[in-house]
Amino acid sequence: MSLQGASRLWTPSADDVERAGATRFMRWLRAERGLEFEGDPDALWRWSVEQLEEFWGAVWDYFELISDAPYQEVLDRRVMPGARWFEGARLNYAEHVLRNATDERPALLVLAEDQPAREVSWDRLRCDVAALAHTLRQVGVGPGDRVCGYLSNIPETVVGMLATVSLGAAWAVCAPDYGLAGAHSRFGQLEPKVLIAVDAYHFGGRRYDRREEIAQLQDRLPTLELTIIVPRIDEEPQIAAAGTIGWSRALAEPAELQIERVEFAHPLWVLFSSGTTGLPKGLVHSHGGMTIEQLKQGSLGHDIRREDRWYFYSSPNWAAWNTTLGQLLGGSTIALYDGSPGYPDLLANWRIVAETRATVFGTGAAYLTACEKARADLSALDLSALRLIITTGSVLPPSTYHWVYASLPSHVRLESAYGGTDVCTAFAGGSPLKPVIAGELNGCYPGVRAETWSAEGEPVIDQVGDLVITEPMPSMPEYLWNDPDGERYRATYFDMFPGVWSQGDWVRTTTRGTLVIEGRSDSTLNRGGVRMGSADVYAVVELLDGVADSLIVGVDLPGAEYYMPLFIVPAPGRSLDDALRQEIVEAIRAGVSPRHVPDEVIAAPGVPRTRTGKKLEVPIKRIIAGVPIDQAANRASVDRADLLEWYAAFAAQRRA
Repeated sequence: MSLQGASRLWTPSADDVERAGATRFMRWLRAERGLEFEGDPDALWRWSVEQLEEFWGAVWDYFELISDAPYQEVLDRRVMPGARWFEGARLNYAEHVLRNATDERPALLVLAEDQPAREVSWDRLRCDVAALAHTLRQVGVGPGDRVCGYLSNIPETVVGMLATVSLGAAWAVCAPDYGLAGAHSRFGQLEPKVLIAVDAYHFGGRRYDRREEIAQLQDRLPTLELTIIVPRIDEEPQIAAAGTIGWSRALAEPAELQIERVEFAHPLWVLFSSGTTGLPKGLVHSHGGMTIEQLKQGSLGHDIRREDRWYFYSSPNWAAWNTTLGQLLGGSTIALYDGSPGYPDLLANWRIVAETRATVFGTGAAYLTACEKARADLSALDLSALRLIITTGSVLPPSTYHWVYASLPSHVRLESAYGGTDVCTAFAGGSPLKPVIAGELNGCYPGVRAETWSAEGEPVIDQVGDLVITEPMPSMPEYLWNDPDGERYRATYFDMFPGVWSQGDWVRTTTRGTLVIEGRSDSTLNRGGVRMGSADVYAVVELLDGVADSLIVGVDLPGAEYYMPLFIVPAPGRSLDDALRQEIVEAIRAGVSPRHVPDEVIAAPGVPRTRTGKKLEVPIKRIIAGVPIDQAANRASVDRADLLEWYAAFAAQRRA
């Protein structure tokens, strides 16, 4: 791979290469399979997608998956949707987590705004999972049932998930910052048998009481046979409703852990899409698919090691929480933080990295960009244990790459990972065997055949196109909840290119084989046939001192009018005056393209986002086009639903 013209920020050392998970796997393939890749990650990737069945069979053996019976074949046929993986095998996700029990290191590091830090041992985790599973079994929870968690990022959420799936039941969770409507729009679809809920959570220095929301959820979920309250207000919660017990009672009876091994495709959990329009989609992932994918991705993709301490700031609403849980499959220690990343100030996350001696730090890209913009000073913090930063959730601008390498020890590798809730993993990202290049991803991870396609369905290089997956992956959803004939599933992923998964993102594949993520394809700016990702605009606009936040959309209006407004939230103490408008326009003209200078630059009170931090570009685009709010967006899934009214009023005024 030629790096001519690329901004090279980190280069692997000989020790990095020697210790990398991908290197160890290649050594194993040479010894066990007689395959020689000569340490070339690109050769490994080509083999992994060309010999798909051989690759995943090798992954199964390498990680020594536990099954009641041998599988009949790795993959019945290479089709999407409908591929069947490892049929005949019977296994359980929780068993593969808890087999790592050791007294050499803790399982969990627990931190919260309102509580002192503590550790949870592997033995304690296993005992709590066994005790809770015993309680769930007493009310009849088993394969085919659902257990829901209205819980924040606390150890009880981990215990609840593992206990549920150890019985073969399916798990779903949403954080208590969702109100009643948001929680019910998810849980109501699942008709759960058990609800586990925390009575309060802390965020930004405040406590939020959720007892009333829990009571209303109980009323609206008639299938509930048991509710378990995790106390944060009272040590022993005051319980009035029948069929409700406290967490301590749920764990009161010690029990032996009994694992229910299930088919490879058996439902593990239901992850919900952001739900920005209509009811959130329930993505059903399988025990086998997530076990083998997370083991593969952790070691061969991100290069996570057993001795690592992983801290990824996340909420249980986000697939990053499931990814965090997946690091337990490899025996790593994970850190859980219940609170705001900005409390008491912007350095809160970095202090946690320092306090926990985290070796891996994961965060949304927007957090790093906010640190860059604030010129955050990390020099007083001991970050010497840190070796890897993983960012995801949105595009990481090249300038933020440079800020990271100006602010942190030079040995730290920065990896921008690109994936989705849909597959609960990453398609592409960095590699410990390749240099870090500002603004670019090294390529696809092993087992992922992703390409950039034109609208005509042809692979393109150095052009913006649709990101597609041309070979099946075991972590693709088994189905969508309440979609019995698969119509919604096919419409979501396979309508654009039948038989090929379309992720809905614009990507550019460079001549070097690296990837540049351009943003959501359904929010792409298309001025005069020249397509541009919104991320390019944000990358230059949001670095300006006078700008706190921004949102740009391109809207097709009647009469063949293409309207492209840019909404600006001014920085504190600033207003959107003519001087700032001119500065914004010149930044876009010089840093993006003259063609994509917006039609208007408008001051806005805020930018609405999904609960996982993604800007609501498509719903706002639809509102400006005249679609009523409740058809354009699901208010319960928006962090500040009141902002939708402002954008609707703006659209109405413009039409008038």
